[in-house]
Amino acid sequence: MAFVSWNCHGFRNKSSELKDIINSYKPACIALQETYIRDNDTVKIRDYSIFNNTSSSTRASGGVALAVANDIPSSCLHLNTNLQAVAVRMHIKSLITICSLYLPPHQPVHQTELDNLISQLPSPFLILGDLNGHSPLWGGTETNSRGRQIEQLLADHNICLLNNNEKTHFHLPTQTFHSIDLALCTPALLPFLNLTVDDNLHNSDHFPLIITDNRHNSANHYYSPKYVYNAADWQKFSSLADITSAIIDNCTVDEALENIISIIKTAADASIPLAKGTRRRQYKPWWNDLCQQAYKAQQKAWNTFRRYPTTANLIKFKKSKADSRRIQRQSQRLSWRKYISTITSSTSSKELWQKVKKACGNVPSHSISTLTHNDQTISSPKEIADTIASSLAQISSSRNYPDHFLAHKLKEEKTKLNFNTQSDLPYNNSFTLLEFQSCLSTVHNSAPGPDNIGYILIKHLTIESQTNILRLYNRIWQEQTFPTLWHQAIIIPILKPGKDATNPLNYRPIALTCCLCKLLERLVNRRLVHYLETNNIIHPHQSGFRKGRCTLDNLLSLETDIRLAFLQKKHLVAIFFDIEKAYDRTWRHGILSDLYAFGLRGNLPIFIRNFLRLRKFRVRVGFEFSDSYIQEEGVPQGSVLSVSLFIIKINNILHQLPSFVKGHLYVDDLYISCTGNHISFIEQQLQTAVHKIKHWSDFNGFNFSASKTSGVHFCRKRGLHLDPEIEMDGRIIQIENQVRFLGILFDRKLTFLSHVKCLRKRCERALNILKVLSNTSWGADRLSLQRIYRATILSKLDYGSAIYGSARNSVLKKLDPIHHSALRLCSGAFRTSPTSSLYVDCYEPPLEIRRQMLSLHYYLRISSNTRHPCHGFQLRPFLHRLQQARPSSVPTFFTRMHNLMKDFNLHEVPISLQPSFLPPWKDSEFKYLNPFGSFDKSNTSDTIFRQLFADHRLRFHDFVPIYTDGSKLSSRVSFAVVFPKSVSAFTLLPFCSIFTAEITAVFHALKQILKCPIGKYAIYTDSLSVLQALNSLHCKSHPLVFSVLDLYEKLISQGFSLVFCWVPSHVGIAGNEQADSNARSATHFSHEPVPVCDLKKRIKSCLQMKWQIHWDQELNNKLHSIKPIIENWSEDVNRKRSTILTRLRIGHTRFTHRHLLLGEPAPTCPHCSCTMSVKHILIECIHFKIHRLRFFNTSSPTLTTMIGRHPHIYLFEFLKITGFYPHI
Repeated sequence: MAFVSWNCHGFRNKSSELKDIINSYKPACIALQETYIRDNDTVKIRDYSIFNNTSSSTRASGGVALAVANDIPSSCLHLNTNLQAVAVRMHIKSLITICSLYLPPHQPVHQTELDNLISQLPSPFLILGDLNGHSPLWGGTETNSRGRQIEQLLADHNICLLNNNEKTHFHLPTQTFHSIDLALCTPALLPFLNLTVDDNLHNSDHFPLIITDNRHNSANHYYSPKYVYNAADWQKFSSLADITSAIIDNCTVDEALENIISIIKTAADASIPLAKGTRRRQYKPWWNDLCQQAYKAQQKAWNTFRRYPTTANLIKFKKSKADSRRIQRQSQRLSWRKYISTITSSTSSKELWQKVKKACGNVPSHSISTLTHNDQTISSPKEIADTIASSLAQISSSRNYPDHFLAHKLKEEKTKLNFNTQSDLPYNNSFTLLEFQSCLSTVHNSAPGPDNIGYILIKHLTIESQTNILRLYNRIWQEQTFPTLWHQAIIIPILKPGKDATNPLNYRPIALTCCLCKLLERLVNRRLVHYLETNNIIHPHQSGFRKGRCTLDNLLSLETDIRLAFLQKKHLVAIFFDIEKAYDRTWRHGILSDLYAFGLRGNLPIFIRNFLRLRKFRVRVGFEFSDSYIQEEGVPQGSVLSVSLFIIKINNILHQLPSFVKGHLYVDDLYISCTGNHISFIEQQLQTAVHKIKHWSDFNGFNFSASKTSGVHFCRKRGLHLDPEIEMDGRIIQIENQVRFLGILFDRKLTFLSHVKCLRKRCERALNILKVLSNTSWGADRLSLQRIYRATILSKLDYGSAIYGSARNSVLKKLDPIHHSALRLCSGAFRTSPTSSLYVDCYEPPLEIRRQMLSLHYYLRISSNTRHPCHGFQLRPFLHRLQQARPSSVPTFFTRMHNLMKDFNLHEVPISLQPSFLPPWKDSEFKYLNPFGSFDKSNTSDTIFRQLFADHRLRFHDFVPIYTDGSKLSSRVSFAVVFPKSVSAFTLLPFCSIFTAEITAVFHALKQILKCPIGKYAIYTDSLSVLQALNSLHCKSHPLVFSVLDLYEKLISQGFSLVFCWVPSHVGIAGNEQADSNARSATHFSHEPVPVCDLKKRIKSCLQMKWQIHWDQELNNKLHSIKPIIENWSEDVNRKRSTILTRLRIGHTRFTHRHLLLGEPAPTCPHCSCTMSVKHILIECIHFKIHRLRFFNTSSPTLTTMIGRHPHIYLFEFLKITGFYPHI
């Protein structure tokens, strides 16, 4: 274990040297002086936490800092001193105090200030720093006043000196060496510490001091070793991880699980390398051979000067030092540009975000802090882990419940719940391989639990091994047992933002449970959710983690109620509740009682009961683990089932509300509201609701925090209106002017002004990412920058836009500058470029159009979901008349969307409804034939296909052939169904997709078969995508896929024999040609509902048309003449060429429009005496006529030819020879 003290003369410009020191000595703590860090500066060192004290000077000077390794428990000491000092307490075998101190040479220091500093440092301590004191006691040739002060300090406080007369400072003006950097410690530390001085200045004028603690073994691991999956040999792993049925069937469940874990871990150890558990090296990606050679030359010159300190050698050293610094800076600059330029449109999303995070310095790093518990300091990692674990266990303890609930709890738990049943319930059937693989395909790579087996290992097992894991799952399911290991979890404590790190209650527990268990939980959770949804058990106003539901549902309900209240000139008061430790204190027996009341019996509820029983956890801090603690109550952290179980327990709370009070939940985010003409009525109703909610919580184990619960009085009526007074637990609920609910700020006038301002600040900070990655001459390409913009900034603007989009235009326009700035950064456009040109050039619509598109998409989602509480929402007639009479009142969301749909002539289009929930245990029996699969259509003659089809018909001669086909032309969509004796052909709405037409044809064929006698039928279609969709059903499949499969199963159950077969189109198969011909000539219209996916495309085209109409009016826009049609053009990957091309197309360059920023007159052409413009330079100026003839073979080329969709290949050569290229 080592400590380093170094006067670095500037933290930022010595980051490279600091990394070298860290890699050489791996210090636990680095004391730095003269850091030159300002108060608002952010400094980082990987795997280290920085504690600094800046100088009081107005300029960047002085300052001290301590860099403490994150794997060592530490906490900062607050010093009451005017000295430049900073101190931390660290756990090195025991607690010691490290202080970094800098005493400027020309600043007087009083002895009392030094005494005061010493008195504030808990013993034992180590003081490191540049004290600027000279004395023979530590190797000086003379004694100055500062030296005498230090000598007196050592004598007065019995402090030991670690220095051994080695020189620590090189004074350049006099070319002399001095000892002014000192290391002082208390006597208790002296026997264990040794001091040496590094012989390298590291481009400072001070040598680093290295203090070694000989009590600590530096070879210890600091982190748990992890598998390096990128270097894995997956083929070897799959062959070694052979899980057989014998190891599952011939032992207990616990033994079988141990066997599986042992086999997987043995295979992983043999095929996947392990990362070291030590601290990582500080990486310098820009370091190359030139840097290494320059550094060696600098060191050689320094060693020569040390041996022969002449002026000539000093000059050589200074010259080599300057050369080395110049080469390193050039290398850093070139390496940065090269790295950023590797972010291109071909970069995968995962790799792109890894590069962005590295470029922005976003390296996750969690330091370990000492804790204060019961007025005692906890410092060792084991004790810290035990303290946090004990605090978490106390939170979930039943002792936290009130006495009246404990009595109720004891009474209820005496009643045993008998979940056993003799009935054969479908949700209790064994799990299928399809269920297993479906769940496995949805998981993301996450940290492994106590067994150290991650999802990625399970994914790379063979099908046989996965089948045998499923065999274990079904044993657990049918035998109604639960492995002991799966009751355990590892907790990683993460400090909550802005909280005191010394308080053990301020850490958020991140639970790591076994991935094998979580995979089984997913299987169980799918069945549980299906049962709850199909039986309408979950309250319709609970929107959390439900299919087709989201946070917008609750936001929409609140916004709609407020708008309607404003329309009727009424008051609306909403109360937003906060539940204390909601998940950690959920009553487990209450969950089981609710499951019993829901009618669940058999394997499913018994599994949940076993899952909740005897949950244990250990907290991991660094490499240390706490003892095992029991989580007595609450749903397990990190569990897949936890959210569903919590929703079950809190579900009944909404049934307690009075009829005049509305309530909505998003998991545990609860709000209630009441509307009325009189505040007294609202107050009475809400007070009744609060009492009922409180009474319900008293018997269900929840506790609402009165201090964190707040309300808002929404009102636009004139005059003074008192806020209601509503009590909870004897405390008046605070009525606020605004409240943040599910990420949206609701103010009492519902202007959304505060939300928009807050959103703009967040997005302005996020713009820094684009500024880092973009430059006019180098950087990431445009497509990559736009991907980053959409993910980091536009996503923030999109969230809730359907709700806050009802604000005034003057409010919403405050967000436009964010959009414009981002597009300028992405495209490299000049600052004076018109915003309309930015939109078209980047093919990114204005925010207004984007808000309309997202709002309409959300409206379609509601309209297609019959289970949504807002489905079929319509204003009552008198409200509709009131809205027309008060046009200044903002209409509700549904009125706004209806008007938009009416503008696009879509308001009368029938919308396909979402299909019912598909049972997760149900396997699709649909199969189809493809006798042509081994033949490539492009290389096979039509005759062969016809012969193959003839052979196929010979095999299925007793099946009645039915041919279906869909057709999509520019203005019509149609389909046809051909039976041996009849033909049906219909048209659909023109914006339906070809897939919709093809599957509608199949659906109509099945409906006609249903009317026919029971027999054998073969359906032939040339749409392979339809057959594949029917064969691979999932929750996001086309609505007609579900309809076809339902009708298919109905026909099979009635005794029909059906065969589906794919046939190639346009190869001369008579039935297919007839279906194609009839589809093209169809005239009768079929009133079929339109799928949401097709409507979304139609809405997009309507909004595109609306955008195009606005663009057509920009006749004077320079880009309009080049790009009259809004479409997406491919861009040059080279950033500089792309930026130049963008500026030329928009017509705004640095040369032609810089005068607008500087307030100067516009530049004029010296040859033509007219205003300079891009058009003039490229095609009009007579001075460049000869160059145009040379490069373009014409003296008057058009702008479209030169800078249109496909720029001329000699454009950039022309720009360079005219001298315009560097001024663009």
